[in-house]
Amino acid sequence: MKTIKAALLSYGMSGKVFQAPFLELHPGFELLGSWERSKKLIQEDYPQVKSYESIDEILASDVDLVVVNTPIDTHFEYAKRVLEAGKHAIVEKAFTTTVAEAQELAALAQEKGLKLAVFQNRRWDSDLKTVRQILLDGALGEIVEAEFHFDRYNPLLSPKQHKETVNSGSGILKDLGPHLIDQALYLFGFPKAVSADIRTTRENSVVDDWVDILLFYADFRVRLKASFFVREPNPAYVIHGKNGSFLKPRGDVQEDDLKVMKKPNLDSWGTEPLEKEGFLHTEIDGKIMHGKIPTLKGNYYDFFDGVYNAIINDTAEPVTAQDGARVMQIIEAAIQSSQEKRVVDL
Repeated sequence: MKTIKAALLSYGMSGKVFQAPFLELHPGFELLGSWERSKKLIQEDYPQVKSYESIDEILASDVDLVVVNTPIDTHFEYAKRVLEAGKHAIVEKAFTTTVAEAQELAALAQEKGLKLAVFQNRRWDSDLKTVRQILLDGALGEIVEAEFHFDRYNPLLSPKQHKETVNSGSGILKDLGPHLIDQALYLFGFPKAVSADIRTTRENSVVDDWVDILLFYADFRVRLKASFFVREPNPAYVIHGKNGSFLKPRGDVQEDDLKVMKKPNLDSWGTEPLEKEGFLHTEIDGKIMHGKIPTLKGNYYDFFDGVYNAIINDTAEPVTAQDGARVMQIIEAAIQSSQEKRVVDL
């Protein structure tokens, strides 16, 4: 198996929790290390790797793939430098801060024959995989409406300054919003129009922290909501079709397990507790179905396996730069809609 040498541009939560464990697990990757600005922590977890002093040091090395997992407002600058240096890239969500930036990076990667993937790992959550299977099976019939939630109860401001100061990458729309938007586009395709309401609800907050986005499709609607004031959670996924309904609480265990340093594997990883199973009430071939549905396993490993195959076998990235650009189109339309209080055609 050919080996892809990989490095991270940060070893905060994203690198430590979501990327490094899977780069270590996959036999096709060799983790070289991470750029660390102040705290030098990566060698505590991976003694064999290097703590780099700068992005220049990484780009001057024999690294093949660089993970751009720095604050959102730096993604474009760093990803462009990575591509210009002839390296493949994975860029954390939100991909960029504007559609124009996303399109420029996509064009640059294509020009140089490089792979550029967007880290939309939530496509491989157990929740979404199960919802997708329900839709592929046609269990609900023709879809009438869907509502996705990414809610939390956390009235306190984040200690991470870049998340709570006004900049081109701050706010819930570009933090949790890309997860919801990408999942909707992945399941239903690109909508015809967008309506959105974007608010600030936490005391002393200066960035948006509540969002309600409505996506208009020809024959159905999809609502996407995120808030920091949901103490009693809604179902994460509610889908109604002409034959029935499916409700699924958020239950994917991967983030919580990774935060307590559990190591991912290819056997039992991503297995939800039974109490998080979704509820299906529908009619199929004249038979009423009314009860819980087993949840598929989640595994972020599949994203990295997709990146490996893209680089080695020249297949499409598991989440392409164009996917990232389409998410940015929805975000820009949502901002315009909220500001102008109208539906924005796409």
